[in-house]
Amino acid sequence: MPLNTKYKNLAQSYFTTQRPVIEKYNALNLSEGYTGFHCSERLISLMQKHVSEGLNQYGDAFGEIALRSRVAEKVEKLYGHSYDPESEVTITAGAVQAIYAAMSAVIKEGDEVIVFEPACANIVPTIKMNGGQPVFIPIDKKKLSIDWEQVQKMITSQTRMIVISNPHSPSGMVLNELDMLRLQKIVNGTNILVLSDETFEHIVFDGESHQSMALFPILAGKSIIVSSFGETYHVTGWQTGFCLAPEDISKEIRKVQEISLGRVNTPFQLAFADFLQFEEEYLSLNEFYQTKRDLLNELLESSGFSPVISKGSYFEILDYSDVSNEPDEEFVMRLIKEYGIALAPLSVFSHIRSRNEFLLRINFAQPEDVLKKVAEKLISVKTN
Repeated sequence: MPLNTKYKNLAQSYFTTQRPVIEKYNALNLSEGYTGFHCSERLISLMQKHVSEGLNQYGDAFGEIALRSRVAEKVEKLYGHSYDPESEVTITAGAVQAIYAAMSAVIKEGDEVIVFEPACANIVPTIKMNGGQPVFIPIDKKKLSIDWEQVQKMITSQTRMIVISNPHSPSGMVLNELDMLRLQKIVNGTNILVLSDETFEHIVFDGESHQSMALFPILAGKSIIVSSFGETYHVTGWQTGFCLAPEDISKEIRKVQEISLGRVNTPFQLAFADFLQFEEEYLSLNEFYQTKRDLLNELLESSGFSPVISKGSYFEILDYSDVSNEPDEEFVMRLIKEYGIALAPLSVFSHIRSRNEFLLRINFAQPEDVLKKVAEKLISVKTN
């Protein structure tokens, strides 16, 4: 057995296998995490400006201070917590690299890490690479909620971290204030840290507000917040994000950062620093994506697919139990080959699998014409 199989990334392995099939059948790909929109021309102009200035040398190891300062200003304005840009804000090569650096800094051999599944693909392999032991707790995929009493029961003397994704990828769950207070009660007075992936912080629906760890002083003092500009500004390929943590934790994260990464792209950082002053670019995302979600769900009303209404992010779960009793990976393959549409089996985001739950994930971050085509294809799917 190859040495690295214990660190296998289930979802990424699945997508790597599926991409050639999707291309072969020229299927509409709504299975993965990128958006179908071009980024702002103003952002492109800013990036080109800084490239043209000849800023081609290594920048600061922990990120350009202009960007760190803008991130700190934004977080304090939105959530009221002050992070020192010099010592508590670190620029990363996207959220995945931020998660790797954060976990590598604090997880040691034998530590237990609570993971809510389904979960982002990189979480469990990163825990295992650092000698940690993932402790899986399933979210309620129909109610999009966490059983905090179960979480409390799973806490042991070995528990070192609880991993949160809020808004949650891949389910579309959003944690509310009560959830945060329950989490705070669990970790208060312990050495348990929280790793909070808040990549979709600006995509929360139905008038709700994002409950960042930074809103709660006790949680902020025990949390590592990671995020990315890619999902916010439709530039996932630019791979630029950030990590917020108290100074003592940030010091450890930065040790990993220096060894594993070195530097983040300088012109992109400076472009984001300039672009963050245009608040409307991120404050308008809630309405923008809720319109997409609502359109998709309206279009699917005459189909056999039942949405588990997304509360945030640009992902939604579709229940296909009224359409087919096929296992999700088999059903997805049939959708690709016979109907020219690719969705993601929700099971590939979980390590503990039991019965087939007939659930798929769809990415609705697409133009209106694409969503209409997708709906037409799903409506035409024959039951079996």
